[in-house]
Amino acid sequence: MKHLHQRIRDDIEARIMSGEWPPGYRIPFEHELMAEYACSRMTVNKVLSTLAANGLITRRRRAGSVVAEPSTERAVLEIQDFALEAARAGSVYQYKILRRAIEPIDAAAAQRTGLPAGTRMLNVTTVHLMDGVPEAYEQRLISLASVPEANKEHFTNDPPGTWLLRRVPWTDAEHIVRALNADNSLAKQLQVEIGAACLVLERRTWQAGAFVTEARIVYPGDRHHLVGRFSPITQALGADSP
Repeated sequence: MKHLHQRIRDDIEARIMSGEWPPGYRIPFEHELMAEYACSRMTVNKVLSTLAANGLITRRRRAGSVVAEPSTERAVLEIQDFALEAARAGSVYQYKILRRAIEPIDAAAAQRTGLPAGTRMLNVTTVHLMDGVPEAYEQRLISLASVPEANKEHFTNDPPGTWLLRRVPWTDAEHIVRALNADNSLAKQLQVEIGAACLVLERRTWQAGAFVTEARIVYPGDRHHLVGRFSPITQALGADSP
C-alpha cells in the first residue's frame, strides 16, 4: 500500500504528465492540498519539495507553486532545435512525417529504454529539411504510458521533438554520439552518397524515473557538427578515449 505522500505525488505527476495541468498552471496551495487529502502540512510540503527537486514544479514564495516550463534552453543546447536554427539563419524549415505507427518494441529497444519487450509505443520517423535540403533523419519512440496524448497525435503543426518539449517536462537525459556510413535507404533520405559519413545522435529522456522518449537523429557528416563548451568544473560525459 502506498504511503499518503507517494499517492499525492503520483496524483500530481499524473495531472502534469497528461497535460491536464500544463506549464504555468498553478498547483493548489498547501492548505488546499491538505484539505483535499486530509493530511498535514508536513506531508504536503514533502511532496512539493520532491516535485520541485525533480524539476516538475517551480515553488514561488507567497505566490505558490506552478508547473515548471519545459527545459527549452537545456534541450536546445543538447539537441538541435531545427525550427529555431532555421529562423536564426533566415532559412525555411520543413519536416515530413515518413512513418507513424503504434507497435511493440523489440528486445534491443527494451534493453535501451528499460521497458519490457513487447511494450506498445509510438514509433515516428521524420525527415527535417532546411531550404528544401535534408538536414537530418529522425527515428523516435514515445512512451504512451508517460505521454498518453501522443496516441492520437499526428504532428501536423510541430515535429515530434518540439511537440514533446512543449508538453512534457523531463528530469534526466542520456546522450550517445556515434559515426555511421549511410546505407542505400539513408543515403536516399539525406540526399548523400552511399557510404557517406554521417553523425548519429541518440537521446533518451526520463521524467522522475519514467521513460519518456528515445530519438535517433542522423545528420550528414559534411553539413553538421556538434560543439560543446565546458567550464573547469563541468562534468563531461564519459568516453572510451581522451
